[in-house]
Amino acid sequence: MATTTTARKPQRSPEEIEDIILRKIFLVSLTDSESSDPRIVYLELTAAEILSESKELRLSRDLMERILIDRLSASATAEPPFQYLVGCYRRAYDESKKISSMKDPNLRSQLDSVIKQAKKLCVSYCRIHLGNPELFPNNEVKSGTSPLLQLVFSEVSSSLDSFGGSSSGGTQSLPGFLDEFFRDSDFDTLDPILKGLYEDLRGTVIKVSALGNFQQPLRALLYLVNFPVGAKSLVNHLWWIPKGIYLNGRVIEMTSILGPFFHVSALLDHSIFKTQPDVGQQCFSEASTRRPADLLSSFSTIKTVMNSLYDGLSEVLLSLLKNTDTRENVLDYLAEVINLNSSRAQIQVDPLSCASSGMFVNLSAVMLRLCDPFLDANLTKRDKIDPKYVFHNSRLDLSGLTALHASSDEVAEWLNKKKLGKTDGSTQHTDGENRLLQSQKATSSGSSASGSSNVKPASSSDKTKYPFICECFFMTARVLHLGLLKAFSDFKHLVQDIQRCEDTLSTLKAMQEQTPTPALERDISRLEKEIELYSQEKLCYEAQILRDGTLIQSALSFYRLMVVWLVGLVGGFKMPLPSSCPMEFASMPEHFLEDAMELLIFASRIPKALDGVLLDDFMNFIIMFMGSPDFIRNPYLRAKMVEVLNCWMPRRSGSSNTATLFEGHQLSLECLVRNLLKLYVDIEFTGSHTQFYDKFNIRHNIAELLEYLWQVPSHRNAWRQIAKEEEKGVYLNFLNFLINDSIYLLDESLNKILELKELEAEMSNTAEWERRPAQERQERTRLFQSQENIIRIDMKLANEDVSMLAFTSEQITAPFLLPEMVERVASMLNYFLLQLVGPQRKSLSLKDPEKYEFRPKQLLKQIVYIYVHLAKGDTENIFPAAISKDGRSYNEQLFSAAADVLRRIGEDGRVIQEFIELGAKAKVAASEAMDTEAVLGEIPDEFLDPIQYTLMKDPVILPSSRITVDRPVIQRHLLSDNSDPFNRSHLTADMLIPNTELKARIEGFIKSQERKKGESLSMESAKVTIQTTNSEMLID
Repeated sequence: MATTTTARKPQRSPEEIEDIILRKIFLVSLTDSESSDPRIVYLELTAAEILSESKELRLSRDLMERILIDRLSASATAEPPFQYLVGCYRRAYDESKKISSMKDPNLRSQLDSVIKQAKKLCVSYCRIHLGNPELFPNNEVKSGTSPLLQLVFSEVSSSLDSFGGSSSGGTQSLPGFLDEFFRDSDFDTLDPILKGLYEDLRGTVIKVSALGNFQQPLRALLYLVNFPVGAKSLVNHLWWIPKGIYLNGRVIEMTSILGPFFHVSALLDHSIFKTQPDVGQQCFSEASTRRPADLLSSFSTIKTVMNSLYDGLSEVLLSLLKNTDTRENVLDYLAEVINLNSSRAQIQVDPLSCASSGMFVNLSAVMLRLCDPFLDANLTKRDKIDPKYVFHNSRLDLSGLTALHASSDEVAEWLNKKKLGKTDGSTQHTDGENRLLQSQKATSSGSSASGSSNVKPASSSDKTKYPFICECFFMTARVLHLGLLKAFSDFKHLVQDIQRCEDTLSTLKAMQEQTPTPALERDISRLEKEIELYSQEKLCYEAQILRDGTLIQSALSFYRLMVVWLVGLVGGFKMPLPSSCPMEFASMPEHFLEDAMELLIFASRIPKALDGVLLDDFMNFIIMFMGSPDFIRNPYLRAKMVEVLNCWMPRRSGSSNTATLFEGHQLSLECLVRNLLKLYVDIEFTGSHTQFYDKFNIRHNIAELLEYLWQVPSHRNAWRQIAKEEEKGVYLNFLNFLINDSIYLLDESLNKILELKELEAEMSNTAEWERRPAQERQERTRLFQSQENIIRIDMKLANEDVSMLAFTSEQITAPFLLPEMVERVASMLNYFLLQLVGPQRKSLSLKDPEKYEFRPKQLLKQIVYIYVHLAKGDTENIFPAAISKDGRSYNEQLFSAAADVLRRIGEDGRVIQEFIELGAKAKVAASEAMDTEAVLGEIPDEFLDPIQYTLMKDPVILPSSRITVDRPVIQRHLLSDNSDPFNRSHLTADMLIPNTELKARIEGFIKSQERKKGESLSMESAKVTIQTTNSEMLID
């Protein structure tokens, strides 16, 4: 039986082991022996050189670099240099793991040192090759991207790369390679390599939507900027802030390095810049037929990916901002993006010159993340925000922005005074302030009336350093204005467009049913496609913005800081406000506050968006300023504050934390009703060409709010107190405008009802209607729908106004019965009564009155309540005379007709009785008035009021025109117009001059006429007595 013996292998020397390892790493051979690995290259010339130097044919650390250069220079190799060097590094890494198990610590340390040197050499030559690609023979087909990019992708690879899988090309991560590559070298070597990488990264996302693979390039970008050399290279890139005469908002979005990352969005962009996959088509096509669960899944997906984008971009910017060498560059970039896109604030935005909505919504979310550290509950860092930034910053262009109250001339004068004060009388300005003043002078003529404050940033020679918190605050305010708030506005217009299209589609389908034509079919098809695209766009907005509660709440936190900071400029949350508005407050951009109000309105309409939000500061601000035109010039902005409160009414808000804002809020209880009444008056004259129609919408919001507050006992008590204190002031003005609006709205809607009935009659005559041309029928149908809308709106507003007159007159009657008001009130009530129970009431009947908010029975009841309430409060019995004095609408029979209607609808008998009694009193007063008129006879013209042509009781002289009028008449005029009716000069009630001499003459005239009439009656009485006696004597 044969036995086998195992020959013991001779132990290798350290030099031999080193040789073996290096040959494995570099895939080279110094002997011409056949190798099974085709990658191994025989370095014949190198071997000959080594032999000529009387050295062994063995690789060592001393020969390492020489071997590597020769291997890279060998033309026979098929592997491109970069792949070869990376492979060498990987093999070196594998060898280092193998030697870790060696028992001999000295040998292990020696070999570890050799391998580290090999790895370092590979990295170094990678840099050399990437910096000088032509240095070594290269058979690689050029791909247009840096070969380093795939390694970076593999380093940052994640399961979340994209919906279609990873795009790292199968390249495995190489531990330690990139870290060594970017840390151990000088800037000049790495800068061109890094710039190429940034250009490649930009290119990978330029056409990518929210559903594409943007995560991997974004993580790669973050990875690179975390290296100091990477951060420095990025901000020094020519495309960090592109230059050129054609630079605009869209150009910086599409050509800067960061721009395409910010462009990734779910929101629709112009077709030229369309991204893939199409979010609307993929997630929301034919949404009406999709299951709710599918839509919710799409919403959730988009919200998740967008937040990953926001987080990634925030980390990139934070990394650059923390680095003192790159912070200024980041702020410069953000300012340039904002400045170039200032025209995004316009209603119509040019998509070729302005960045996309997607970019600015993304930028809004990112800026809010940067603000997060100073949005704590106590807002402890707000003292870092310097209002002087608006005038003196060297970065952000705030020129041409309308200010809260100051005109450009006022701001210029104020800055000039401050400068003079600083220089002790010197008139020298910094270059920045000179530019500021020149800008204001150039634009003041066109903006002083509107309060536009034109402020330009200071020049580079006058750079003032502001804390990061200050810069971030003002930049975020601008970004939100151009981004998130603009998106809210666009969304609102989009919803309106969809509604218009659906209305038109409904009309066309109705016409198609009656008279089908190919043209109508084409129009219907076109509209259906438009509505489908609009609906997809709407759902994209909803997914990225409306469903992102965190984004909305972050914006609310920012604007809470905004209002608290603004209030700090006027001395804090306390009433009354200062006697004059501080210029720091007056000159702040108006949109800062307008955006806060718009956000509150928008958020209030999103379920649960306000839950957990601190609203007290907003409430305090609104109450303080909505009735203060001396602090906020724009009445529409103050009206927007009422719209916010309107959204917060408990029955409407759906949020649990809004009721306490009205019913348990100290400032609200003290000032809310007063300021609402004041705004109701102020809004009569807005200065806009649409002010007449605007006031009705604004007063509608105020009326709804006042009706709610009347039901809260503490607010009702405050209201009664104001009516008492301001009987001849703001309350009287409020009452006057309320009556004016009631008369106009009811009159307008009743006239429109008559017009509508004529149109109904036309359309109901089918034979005649069908004979008309299709276009005419379409026009008449549109007119009919328009009239319906006008009637519905006007009647709703009229109902509100009459309702307010009814419930307030129950407890507040004195202002209604003032001499300058009582006849006006009586005329209004008589007119309403005439319309509702007079001869033309039957012509106002409608098929479906409720559709038009026309409730004649309810309206009649409220009119009667007002009559009765005022009669109860009429201690001096002047109301019946005022009723009967109305020559246009008063008719004693209207009272009995109204009483009959009230009985039929079951009204309280006591109310009816009181109403009938008032009618009887008015009848008596009418008879007495006729007697008085007969007594006075022909009145001299000088005793008649020149406006009403009635006998004056309290004549006063107008100081400017020197014309004498009756005090109640001119006071009634002044309630609506503070001017002399004869020459339009300014006039107020306290300027009226009593004409005592004329008053005495009028009183003398009246007594004289009464005396004459008395004497005449006595003579007539005596004459009748004599004649009667004679007659009796004759009969006898």
